[in-house]
Amino acid sequence: MFENLSSKFEHLIRRLRGHGKITAGNIEEALHDVRMALLEADVNFHVVRSFVDAVKAKALGVEVLESLTPEQHFVKIVHQQMVELLGGSSTTFTLAVAPPAVVLLVGLNGSGKTTTTAKLALHLKSEKGRSPYLVPADVYRPAAIDQLTRLGEQVGCPVHPVAHGQDPVEIATGALALARKQAYDVVLIDTAGRLHIDDELMEELERMTAALQPHHVILVADAMTGQDAVNLASGFSSRLPLSGTILTKAEGDARGGAALSLRAVTGTPIYFVGVGEKLDALEPFYPDRIASRILGMGDVLSLIEKAERAYDRKQAEELERKLRRNEFDLSDFSEQLRAVRRMGSLGDLLGMVPGMKRLTRGVDPDAAERELTKAETIINSMTKQERRNVLILNASRRRRIALGSGTSVSDVNRLVKQFTQTKKMLKRLKAVGGMPPMPRLH
Repeated sequence: MFENLSSKFEHLIRRLRGHGKITAGNIEEALHDVRMALLEADVNFHVVRSFVDAVKAKALGVEVLESLTPEQHFVKIVHQQMVELLGGSSTTFTLAVAPPAVVLLVGLNGSGKTTTTAKLALHLKSEKGRSPYLVPADVYRPAAIDQLTRLGEQVGCPVHPVAHGQDPVEIATGALALARKQAYDVVLIDTAGRLHIDDELMEELERMTAALQPHHVILVADAMTGQDAVNLASGFSSRLPLSGTILTKAEGDARGGAALSLRAVTGTPIYFVGVGEKLDALEPFYPDRIASRILGMGDVLSLIEKAERAYDRKQAEELERKLRRNEFDLSDFSEQLRAVRRMGSLGDLLGMVPGMKRLTRGVDPDAAERELTKAETIINSMTKQERRNVLILNASRRRRIALGSGTSVSDVNRLVKQFTQTKKMLKRLKAVGGMPPMPRLH
């Protein structure tokens, strides 16, 4: 997400860096570039104008004009304004009410409401210790009820039983009554997708809202729709008391126009972003971190949090012990590959390291991920003995491994060579006392 916008801002900052001192003239030039970058990112025109005017008012201050590091001051101002545009200090999704808290998820057909309902349930269960109850209130889309039932099983959350022909409002009110009896503390209601101009279905949502008095009405919006998401949000917020948004399919959106427009248009926060198809691919939305990533400043905090989720402390300590004793083998290497993949796509991870996007320009993250997958497949085709000791990998064994993994002998040879070189490097570090301590993630 934001790849295109980030590259444009990076180019703009490099141009500013070439000026010895900032002037009103080159500020105007920079603001023109900012305006064009945002418009090309499909940000709403009114939002762009407001953003640029605010940056201009601050950038023409005496402190900036007299600065010897113009790009630093300008980037600081743009960063501050972008954080404000995205929502200021992050708004945490809270359910500080007497249970059960009711959350109504609304949006268009195809925006990912049903999957997002399950993702949110998993997040609340695993991260917040909640006991969600899922309610399939979409009686119009074929198989919607079955889909939520299957997803509920996958995340380990109960799903409300629905009889054929039931009214959606009746389903929701019945589910709330049952949740109270069964002591579920969150009720997540998956509603039918609808256009905001569809009066009949919008009236159904209004009736449901009146009957349930939900604590949150969450708009589920497809990030890839750009400015259309703004029109959608405006239509829904005019009929319903929206409390926030969840952006789906953010991993496929290189522009970011929806994210940069929604807060300004609706006045409500973006709570989460969906960053993949897996049920755990739902991340809290932090305006300051997103703004930093757009401006090429990285997002180290999110990277650390991903690492903490991917790595078990005992496993990290065991890995440190093996590294120090030179006992690191291909089984350990394979586990590290899996941990990296659990953290997310390599493209996203690179974007979280300050300056890394610039250093790896031209590197295809997808190709690198395919190499990781290939390496893991090769290792999985080895016996336990072969993983422990690569020295026994003669020509016949390597041919068997290549055949079993669907790769070539040269692929196997390359992996073994890289691993052997890594072990030699670790051994040299140990010999000179240069082995760094493993970071404590918890």
